[in-house]
Amino acid sequence: MPTRRAGINASGTGAQRHRGRKTAMPTYGVIDLGSNSIRLVIYEVKDDRRSTYSSKDFKSIINDKVMAGLAAFVEEGVFTPDGVDRAVNVLKSHMKRVRYFGCKRVDVFATAVLRNAVNCAEAIAEIERRCGLAVTLLSARDEAHLGFVGARCSTPLERGTLVDIGGGSTELTRVNGGRDSDDVSLGQGSLSSFARFVRNILPAPIEMDAIACEFRGNLRRLPSLEPYKAPTLYGVGGSTRAAAKLVQQLDELQTRPREIQAEQVQQILRACRESPSAFGHAALKASAERVHTMVPGCVILAELFRHLGADKLVICKHGVREGYLVERMLGAVSAPPQAD
Repeated sequence: MPTRRAGINASGTGAQRHRGRKTAMPTYGVIDLGSNSIRLVIYEVKDDRRSTYSSKDFKSIINDKVMAGLAAFVEEGVFTPDGVDRAVNVLKSHMKRVRYFGCKRVDVFATAVLRNAVNCAEAIAEIERRCGLAVTLLSARDEAHLGFVGARCSTPLERGTLVDIGGGSTELTRVNGGRDSDDVSLGQGSLSSFARFVRNILPAPIEMDAIACEFRGNLRRLPSLEPYKAPTLYGVGGSTRAAAKLVQQLDELQTRPREIQAEQVQQILRACRESPSAFGHAALKASAERVHTMVPGCVILAELFRHLGADKLVICKHGVREGYLVERMLGAVSAPPQAD
């Protein structure tokens, strides 16, 4: 299905009352229809006529996430009517908030959960019909590239591999000389791994092994791993941030680490294997909403560390949504902020 441009004007008197000043900065809304969550982010942009943006040039004023778990509504490759109902209900709820902020433009994009469905076109058409919204379907290449664009807004990216472990897929992007190439999407993510392999909330050791085995098979199907082998991984998305939260909790750190090492990911997996009850309590403190997908995400991350020969993972603040804002909505490019 070809990628389509989406966007609506959501201006209204509510936003004028909310901002209440003539010099108010323009706002843009992005709704990310993902495998695990459906998230609305409203950004305030300092100047929407620039050609280059860093994280200093915009900020999120609303970040509303609903853990919709759409990947669980895929049966034998088909996105079910119940999944459509769930997506429609959440989107309608998000749009009620959007109208209050008078956004200059609002876009909805969908990723792997719909992209990989055999009835993708029909499901998107039904969602659009019932919501009155256009939905842009991101290709695997789009998703990986926009993750790079968003990450670059706040993090200098020189040489390494950008990793986005989503709910339904894992994107890898080669980074060299500050540019991205060899973008690829693997059809396995943290939520799809949980749905396929895990019977309870936390995976048993045999289930962790099954997730790892499946992911190794996906890696073997790539033409070559050589483009992605590098000492540094750059992580975007909720799974890598959840891993950092787990490291903070298990190591009793005061702040969330900006980098994590391969051994720290192995520490997470050992803790889950050896003392699942104690680990479960730590995982709930780290991120209750992701308690079921944390370990599957870490299993995937451990395999990436191992097969790509990386030493560390740098956690990036921004990702696909910010990349979509900068490139697709503002028609610009991204660059990390300059040092003061």
